[in-house]
Parts: sequence; C-alpha cells; structure tokens
Amino acid sequence: MSELIHLRTVSDIVKFFKLDDPVRHPLVDVVDFARVMGHITEPLTVQSDFYAIIFKHYRNNHFRYGRKLVDFQDGSLICLAPGQSLQMDSDTEAPANKGWGLFFHPDLIRASSLHAKMKGYTFFSYEISEALHLSEKEEQALLDCASKIDHELGQNIDEHSQAIIISTIELFLNYCSRFYGRQFITRQNSNHHVAAQVEKVLNSCFENNGIAEKGLPTVKFLADQVNLSPGYLSDLLKRETGRNAQDHIHFYLIEEAKNILLGTNKSVGEIAYSLGFEYPQYFNKLFKQKTGHTPNEFRNLN
Repeated sequence: MSELIHLRTVSDIVKFFKLDDPVRHPLVDVVDFARVMGHITEPLTVQSDFYAIIFKHYRNNHFRYGRKLVDFQDGSLICLAPGQSLQMDSDTEAPANKGWGLFFHPDLIRASSLHAKMKGYTFFSYEISEALHLSEKEEQALLDCASKIDHELGQNIDEHSQAIIISTIELFLNYCSRFYGRQFITRQNSNHHVAAQVEKVLNSCFENNGIAEKGLPTVKFLADQVNLSPGYLSDLLKRETGRNAQDHIHFYLIEEAKNILLGTNKSVGEIAYSLGFEYPQYFNKLFKQKTGHTPNEFRNLN
C-alpha cells in the first residue's frame, strides 16, 4: 500500500518537491519541474486541498487515478480539484523531468467572480486517463499564462497583484475549455462509438421490465459501462448529441413512460413505481418538464 501524502497548503508544494525557493505566495504557485530536487523512491498517493494543474513531457513517470494508469506522452495536462488523489509511481530519473505545475488554493479565488465559474470547468472532474493532449501551439498558450503568473509572483505584491493573478488563471482555464473542445472534435470517431455504446446500454436497461427490477440507471453506471468518468462522458455526449448523460437517461425514461401510458390502463402511480420512482410526484414533475404535459394530460390528448 502506497504512503499517503496530504498537502494542505500551496506552501507544502515547496517541501514536497524539495525546492530551494522560498514560499512566494501562500495561496498560489507555479513550479518548474526541472528544478525539482531528488526523486520519488516509493509509490505515493498524494492528496491536496487545492487545485493542481500539471503538465509534463516526461515519458517514464506514471500516474494513477483510481485504478487507471496514464503515461504522459508528448505533452499532456491533467487538472485535479481539491480532495482528489493522485497515485505516483517511483521515479528514479526525476532530475530529467520536463514540465510545470500551476497550483492554487480555493481561498485565492473565493471572493472573486472566478469562484462561481469553477463548476463550469468540468474537466476538473475527469479521470486522469482523460488528460488533455496538447499541440505545440496549445502548450505555448498555457505556458505563457503560467509564465505570467510566475512573473507576477516574483514581483513586489501590491493592490493589483491578486486581480492580475486571478484573471490570468481564468484565462488559463478558458484555454483549457477551448482545447478540450478541440480534443472532442478530433476524436469524433471514437466518440461516435461511445455514444452508440451508451444507446445500447440504455436500450438494454429499459427492455424486459429491467427498470422495475434494477431501478433507473445512473450517470455513473453509464460511465462505468464505457470506462469513462461521469463528467467526461456527459461532456462527450453533449458535444456529440446535444444531450448530456442525464438527459439521455431522461429521454429513454420519458419514451418508456409514454409507451406505458398509451399501451396500458395502469395508473400514473403504478407507472411511476414501475419506472423506479419512489414518489409519483417526482415522476409527474419530470414528465411535465420534458413534455409540457402531465402524464394524465398526455394520455387524454392521445
């Protein structure tokens, strides 16, 4: 079992990477991995209370998130939210590392407009195996942002420092959103395959009264079936079909409900229970939200 290292503050990064530099800011830092001293001799599990964005060129250093393994190749970026764990294999060639990391604590942005926008950056919920693979131009755009933050940290702090750093972090994250959008487009063939798999799984779930026996499928269930994280699957489906994973589940649910409403004399309550709803009023609310009519109105109209 690997040792657990819990990094509570951004300042802990300096100790973890054995950097010779003094702590420049307690809530944000940029680390050049070429300056990392020493190496990891035993597997570690690292968990932090801050956001960590890591870019590496180094091929021989492996990371795991959950049970999945990823090997950084030709420049990949991973984004970790506070509380997520990263498993690191031993790395006996750490001085040859190439890459950098941007680390910032939620307290840095808590009073800013960026704090409210963080949920929109869904790539923080992706699995590490769904890392962002960057072109040279994309890598340079992100490096320019990281360098501006690094430069600002090297200056005397004034009343403008925090606003400049936060706005540059937001620019960095907006670039990540753009580049993930490009990655979804360039992987359309594999994305089509995933979307088809999801349709097949949902068809299977709703066949032969399967919902009554096993309950409604969840987004996590669908994601597990196609070996993706829930967040990545939802964003992929949204790009491919215009509907996220939850919307797909609701679409199949409503279609099944329509079939039962028009093909049987079951009461709305019976239909709700057969479709996995504990309370019929939740079924009524969802049905009206998706169709514009209550179940009874739909039955009477048709």
